[in-house]
Amino acid sequence: MLRDALRSRKAHILLAVAGCYLVWQLWLTIAAPYKLVNFAGAPERVNIVVTLPFPPERFHVQLFQTYGRVSGTQENAVEVRGVKRADLTTVARPYWVTRVEPLQPGG
Repeated sequence: MLRDALRSRKAHILLAVAGCYLVWQLWLTIAAPYKLVNFAGAPERVNIVVTLPFPPERFHVQLFQTYGRVSGTQENAVEVRGVKRADLTTVARPYWVTRVEPLQPGG
């Protein structure tokens, strides 16, 4: 019965969709560290600017609030303060995040 189920067209489609999803998740995981800019020697908690390819909406601000305190937005970026260094790759992981860099003092 299992053999018949695996030979069906529905099973092939389901396996293809599951495979594509796993490849997409793997790509997000691999790409995240390359979006981080200049965090060498940073303290345990950092202030960051997360750049998006579009103006941030309420959803994006609320998502970044789970990692630190959102202090404002600028055109296509969100300023987040007090983010743990360990969370930087998680912040950079979504496909719509293009860059994560330290917030310049006074900014």
